[in-house]
Amino acid sequence: MYSMKEVCKKTGMTYETLKYYCNEGLIPNVKRDDNNYRVFDDRDIAWIDSLSCLKQCGMSISEMKEYIQLCLKGESSIPERKIILDKKKELLERKLKEVNDSIQYINTKQQFYDDVLDGKIKYKSNLIITN
Repeated sequence: MYSMKEVCKKTGMTYETLKYYCNEGLIPNVKRDDNNYRVFDDRDIAWIDSLSCLKQCGMSISEMKEYIQLCLKGESSIPERKIILDKKKELLERKLKEVNDSIQYINTKQQFYDDVLDGKIKYKSNLIITN
């Protein structure tokens, strides 16, 4: 069993976030020790890691709660969970394309600037009017 502090070290989650997730019911079946402190086992840590991933996927707290409720229903809710994850995956793929397009733009501009600075091409700007 692990204390909240130990779980934070293992998962990289802040103490405040872990406490909030517990209070919001995002970590089902939280156990307590003899002093009434929350304690976690390896299954809890695996779930907490999953929560971090869901958050990174862009899930809101309410979406995570919905997802957890489906998970707690067991195997019968897998099709619904797949739909939720598919929607998040599509969103992430769009964001990834946007990021890749932005990186490509920067690479093109950097190459243009390098070529100008190296004297390979003449500088031109869409913002400066020249005759």
